[in-house]
Amino acid sequence: MASVRGSASGNVLLRRRQYRLADEPEAASTLARYFLTRKLANSRAVLRRAVRDHGDKIDSGAVAGVIDRLSQHLDRLGVDMPLDGARGIEGDAAHAYYGVFDHLIVSGKGDFVFAGRNRRPPLDPVNCHLSFVYTLLAHDVRSALETTGLDPSVGFLHRDRPGRPGLALDLMEEFRPFFADRLALTLINLGKVRGKGFNRLESGAVVLDDATRKAVLVAYQERKQDVIEHPFLKEKMPIGLLFHTQALLLARHLRGDLDGYPPFLWK
Repeated sequence: MASVRGSASGNVLLRRRQYRLADEPEAASTLARYFLTRKLANSRAVLRRAVRDHGDKIDSGAVAGVIDRLSQHLDRLGVDMPLDGARGIEGDAAHAYYGVFDHLIVSGKGDFVFAGRNRRPPLDPVNCHLSFVYTLLAHDVRSALETTGLDPSVGFLHRDRPGRPGLALDLMEEFRPFFADRLALTLINLGKVRGKGFNRLESGAVVLDDATRKAVLVAYQERKQDVIEHPFLKEKMPIGLLFHTQALLLARHLRGDLDGYPPFLWK
C-alpha cells in the first residue's frame, strides 16, 4: 500500500543495460527462455513428486502424460526462437499443467475442485488460494529486484504494460511451481485451509476470510524459513533468500559478469 524509502539508489548503468536488452528481440527471447525452462522444469518436478507421494490416489497416467509433454517443451526451448514462439510454448505448457492440477488435490475434494485457472476475480476457492499466494510471491520478488537495483517494471517475457511489474513476473515464474503451488496444495491437503474459509461475493468472486488469510500468511512466512541448497551456488540458505539471490544473479548476468542467467532448479 505504501513504502518509506530514502533517495533513489542502485546502478543506473545496470538499469540502462536492462532497458537495452529488453528492446533487443534476440536478447529478450534468450532471457525469456531462461525463465521458462526453469518454470517448466520445476512444474515437471512438482508433478513427479505428486506421482511419487500420491500415485495410488491420483490419475498417475494423466499426470505422467503431462510430465512427458513438459519434457518435450523443454527440449524445444533449448534452441533459439522468436519471443512469440517461446510464449506459445509457455501457454501450452501452462494449459497442460493446470489441466491435471486438480489431480494433485487429494483431500477436501468436496470444497476444493480445480477446473481451470481463472482470476480477476477468482471464481472458486482453489483459484482464490493460488492468486493470494502468487500475489505474496510477486511482492517479495519485486522487492528483491528493487533492492538489487533492477527495474521490476521492465521484463523480457512479460512485456511493458502500465502498472504491471514485468520483470517481477518473469523472475517469479521459476518460483511458482515449487514454492507457491506446493504451498497452496499442502495447506489444502493437510486441512490447514478449509472450504468454509472462503466467501463468495455477489459478483461471483471468491475471497478468503480473515482467519484463512492469516493462516496462509503464517504458513507462507514459515515456508520462507525452510533451508535449501542453491543448485548453482552450492550454498545453503532460507528459501526466503532465494528471491534476492536470483535477483543478484540476474543482475550479474545483465552486467556481463556471468555468461548466462542460472535460474533456480528445484529437485
